[in-house]
Amino acid sequence: MPSNIEIKARANDWSNQIKIARKLSNREEKLIQEDTFFKAMPVSLSGPMAKKTTNCPEGRLKLREQKAKEDYLIFYKRGNEKGPKSSEYFTYPTSDVKALKSLLSKAMGKTKIVKKKRLVFFVGQTRIHFDEVVNLGKFIEIEVCLKKNQTRLSGFDIAERIMKALNIRKKDLIKNAYVDLL
Repeated sequence: MPSNIEIKARANDWSNQIKIARKLSNREEKLIQEDTFFKAMPVSLSGPMAKKTTNCPEGRLKLREQKAKEDYLIFYKRGNEKGPKSSEYFTYPTSDVKALKSLLSKAMGKTKIVKKKRLVFFVGQTRIHFDEVVNLGKFIEIEVCLKKNQTRLSGFDIAERIMKALNIRKKDLIKNAYVDLL
């Protein structure tokens, strides 16, 4: 599966952080996204996710709908810890998002829906997301998309350099996915 190194943080100086990202970036894109998460049988996990019910026994499953962009199903595995963390993911594009949502809702049940406006800045192999999440606020995500045979340590270094450039403080970091915060 493809993997990346990512962080999520509350934005502490939204306008200035966007200005910095714009200077670092060679391209930007605006997105409107709605992520529907699906349930599965409760499972027992060890570590930070112990005694929690996941929406998929081995990770999370969500259907991402995007205004004027391709929709796709996303399966991902990522721990809940503050700071840079490794994430493995798989995406599957769909041309019939309504039918797929109906099928998965009936088969698995829905949990929550996350709606957001996303401004994405591309910096080499890294995507910097400025997310305005409905009912949660403003956040920054950094995703370093690892290249084939690139070490996670290298990805962690890139993420930390970008965190520093954007003035993301340790106290701003959050460990959970948006769906967990709703």
